[in-house]
Formats: sequence, C-alpha cells, structure tokens
Amino acid sequence: MSVHAQTTRNAIRGILTTDVAQIVFVDTPGLHRPKTLLSKQLNNVARATLPDVDAVTFIVDVADGIGPGDAFIAQELRDVRAPVVVAMNKVDLTDSSRLAMEEAKVSELGDWPRVPTSARLGTGISELVELLVGRLPPGPFLYPPDEVTDQPDRVLIAELLREKLLDLLSEEVPHSVAVVVEDMVEGESGLLEVDATIYVERESQKGIVIGRGGRILKEAGSRARAEIEPLLGRRVFLRQRVKVARDWQDREGMARRFGYAT
Repeated sequence: MSVHAQTTRNAIRGILTTDVAQIVFVDTPGLHRPKTLLSKQLNNVARATLPDVDAVTFIVDVADGIGPGDAFIAQELRDVRAPVVVAMNKVDLTDSSRLAMEEAKVSELGDWPRVPTSARLGTGISELVELLVGRLPPGPFLYPPDEVTDQPDRVLIAELLREKLLDLLSEEVPHSVAVVVEDMVEGESGLLEVDATIYVERESQKGIVIGRGGRILKEAGSRARAEIEPLLGRRVFLRQRVKVARDWQDREGMARRFGYAT
C-alpha cells in the first residue's frame, strides 16, 4: 500500500480464510474526481466492481480529516445494494477529541456501522472482519484455505516494485509511474530472472526515478525483492530499466497496454 492517494490501478483480490468464513477483499482504485483519461477509466473499474460485491468497506482517513472526497464517495455508495461498513483508519495518529469530531462527520456521510481502525497497528481489524462476516451470504469457499491472492506473479511483482518506487519518490511523480514485467525466465539454480520496465511521462521524471547514481532504482529493487522472494518462495534477480511514454495517462489504449483499467 502506498502513502500516495489514488495510486491503486487494478481491482486486486486478497483472500482471508478464518475458521468460519472466507472473505475475498477486492481492493479497487479509489473513486475520485477524474483529471486524466486514466483516472476516468479507473473510476469505471471501481464502479463496475460495486454491483458484484456482497459488502463494501468504506475506508476514511480520520488523521487527514473527513472532506469533500469522502462525501463524493459516500454519495456513490448510497446507490449500492450491498451493505456498507466504514473503517475509520489511522486512529493511532489521532487523539480522542479529534477522533470524536471526525466520527461525527462520518455519521453525516451515511447511516453505516463504523469501526475505528489502524492498519499499521492492527487495531480494530478483528472487529471489522467480524462485521463483514456477518454481512456475507452463506456459501462454499471459493479458494484453497492457504491462498492469499489470485493475482498472477507478473502482476504481483509489478505492483510491489511500483509500491516501493512510490514510497521513495516525491509528490509530483507517483501518478506518472507504470511498471510492466516484460519477461520472467528460469535461470541457473532455480533463480527467477525478471525483466521489468518502468514507464514515466517526462524525460525529467526518468532521472528522478533512477536517482543520483541509480540510488532510487537500486533501493526500490532491493525493497521489492525482499518481499517478492518470500512470496514466490525462490530467489529473484530483478532487472529494471526506465522508459518515457509521454503523457501516457491521457493516451487511448495505454492504460490497457500497461495492464491498468482493464
């Protein structure tokens, strides 16, 4: 998960299996007022997902404060048939008086159950899961109990690398970054060789992504590899290159070419 807003680009599924239930979480791009062709397509991805879910978790940031963006999403959710649960996240960064003030604002968004949570500390997560389980219809498990996602390895690797880049980059660059895994080859001694291309929209952004002496690129690759290897259960050699695809967010077909908004 990136600290930068509106950087999710696919409907990514995460699977939680407990003793009594299996929840398939669908992390969609956030609904927002679109500024580019890509952002319009991402809104379409989110809206297309909503009719098919059994429950909606509406995550609000109480540390940042409830604002017009939350009201915009709440308006969209009023027409959704599925029950809505509000996760008031980042309570660990909020004092009690501020939390009470923000909770009052949340209550004005809609008459939905609310759970104070901290994704970083795990506060309130079990209560949130319990609320969601109570709103799910009965049925068989859709995935094996030990499965945690249905995303292909290429997508997971690309998203992990992009996440690490976003963590290291300044505010003006993140939305311009796309990562595509071009090739995956079995190397010697079981080593998985991965070729990834990082796309940006401006020549000036290329230098920022690479960093002085390649620092940003090397650090992002190192951080990504540290999570990719245990996920895949094997050693990974990650080869990266940076290319410019000018104004790709506003070019028809580019989002699909990069695997976004499909």
